[in-house]
Amino acid sequence: MTTSAKTLTLVKNSDRLEKRLKEIPQEPGVYLMRDSSDRILYIGKSKKLRSRVRSYFRESQKLSDRIAMMVRQVVEIEFIVTDTEAEALALEANLVKQHQPYFNVLLKDDKKYPYVLVTWSEEYPRIFITRNRRIAKEKDKYYGPFVDAGLLRTTLRLAKRLFPMRQRPQPLFKDRPCLNYDMGRCPGVCQKLVSTEEYRKTIQKIAMVFQGRTGELIDVLKENMNQAAESLNFEAAARIRDQIAGIKSLGADQKVSLPDDTVSRDAIALAADNQHACIQLFQIRAGRLVGRLGFFADAQSGTPGAILQRVLEEHYQAADSVEIPAEVLVQHELPEMDMLAEYLSDRKGRKVSILAPQRQTKAELIEMVERNANYELERTQRFADRNTQAMQDLADIVDLPDLPHRIEGYDISHIQGSNAVASQVVFVDGTPAKQHYRHYKIKNPEVRSGHSDDFASLAEVIRRRFRKYAEDPQLQRVGNSDWPDLVMIDGGKGQLSSVVEVLQDMNLMEDLRVVSLAKQREEIFLPGESSPLPTEAEQPGVQLLRRLRDEAHRFAVTFHRQQRSDKLRRSRLDEIPGLGFHRQKLLLAHFRSIDYIREASPKQLAEVSGIGPRLAQEIYDYFHP
Repeated sequence: MTTSAKTLTLVKNSDRLEKRLKEIPQEPGVYLMRDSSDRILYIGKSKKLRSRVRSYFRESQKLSDRIAMMVRQVVEIEFIVTDTEAEALALEANLVKQHQPYFNVLLKDDKKYPYVLVTWSEEYPRIFITRNRRIAKEKDKYYGPFVDAGLLRTTLRLAKRLFPMRQRPQPLFKDRPCLNYDMGRCPGVCQKLVSTEEYRKTIQKIAMVFQGRTGELIDVLKENMNQAAESLNFEAAARIRDQIAGIKSLGADQKVSLPDDTVSRDAIALAADNQHACIQLFQIRAGRLVGRLGFFADAQSGTPGAILQRVLEEHYQAADSVEIPAEVLVQHELPEMDMLAEYLSDRKGRKVSILAPQRQTKAELIEMVERNANYELERTQRFADRNTQAMQDLADIVDLPDLPHRIEGYDISHIQGSNAVASQVVFVDGTPAKQHYRHYKIKNPEVRSGHSDDFASLAEVIRRRFRKYAEDPQLQRVGNSDWPDLVMIDGGKGQLSSVVEVLQDMNLMEDLRVVSLAKQREEIFLPGESSPLPTEAEQPGVQLLRRLRDEAHRFAVTFHRQQRSDKLRRSRLDEIPGLGFHRQKLLLAHFRSIDYIREASPKQLAEVSGIGPRLAQEIYDYFHP
């Protein structure tokens, strides 16, 4: 059997490689390298595409072991030309986020630090603390992360006292403001007693505190105070004076003084072993440390400079232009330092310098950041050692050939069959990978209120999860990141048997390792075995399965409660003729609860988009028979 030229890798087909390289222009842009299964291996950018791509295939070019392995798999090279280098940088970042190529530097946020989220997408923005940094809407903005969670909460409480803003996520009353309005702590957002423009100006002032721009904010407030005093509005001037005093006291408590307060700068450094790279980015504004950002990366994914460059690119793409500092200090020279500096300068609207300092104060600052990165690395190593021990123990328990890279856990949640749902949670290398979590609504008509069947529900979910592998066996290949090394079912022998039966019917049982974990005694059952495995509840491998089981249970229960809540909210409205699902949503969005809808007059109901006078009267008559 011969292999066609099309499926030969480029390093083995020099004629096709040379032809392809000649087709690539000497312009800025992005290149994508694909393997024989059309999977993207690597995405890169360059000022000159042809020169960069050709460098991978030169014999004189010394490549790292990881990149050399990647080059040996390349079958096709695609490219996208851009007008500028800055566009190439932005496009590459977006494509890497979308496709997550294996050989790119893929970063993970250090989730232990909290952020402040401002929901700029809303008419009256909310501001609150969160540890989940996920962009739900494009206009919403995260500030941080912040090292001291207690101090951050104090800061937000002080901000709410200094500036009148909405204090509650939902209105307390339908037709009047709450006590916060009378106390001057809220401008009456619930009754729209303040315009959106004025309110957003207030929120912008608070955001400046979390951007480290307190100096600018104080200057603005002083100007406002002087204007109020000149207009003989002494009450307003006194209120602004108190705001300035509060912000100054906040700055004195929150920040650590550093020399040279004339330049805003970020300092970034990493510490790495053979597996992990821990990156720390310190934000210094007006000579004070105001924030710290943490990332983790695979140490083999690139040189230290390439890893630092990826961190800076991702961080500044998500930052406001005012948050970009005038100077960025780096521990190592970056491979695309000039391109990144030009991109940041364009974003900021003024020159941004990137330096790798070697001596004096700036070098000492980098050493301090590196020292903190080392502490994070030590913590990561301890956690990784415990995880590796747990995975090794689990592999020994269930007789796996290698450590289980991807483990999936499944659970069912319902109340006597009603609103039955299932959860799929995924642990990658022993830690939760929430981006791979899935919900399932049970579709089996036999599972309904008053009649539950966990065995049938689990069988349905497993069939839906692995259907694509039964239809296309070629997907079951080593290296497929979606294929689990181990599947855990929450339950005993009965639940396991129902799942095994489905997998046998799909001809997947020989390729998939499945176990169940019974709650009562934390016992592990294997397919076809009547007795549990001889394990101890506290040994590392069993503890890992317990964490997976508990997470699957939590995820399923949370989704079930959400479904039940949605159903209860709509159950009474379903009985009103002519009131479909869309109009129910409009009503609930306007009045917030069934109670408010019940108390509304026909005229108030008719004000809702899509609810005319006739339907409004029917709704009113339903609640007032």
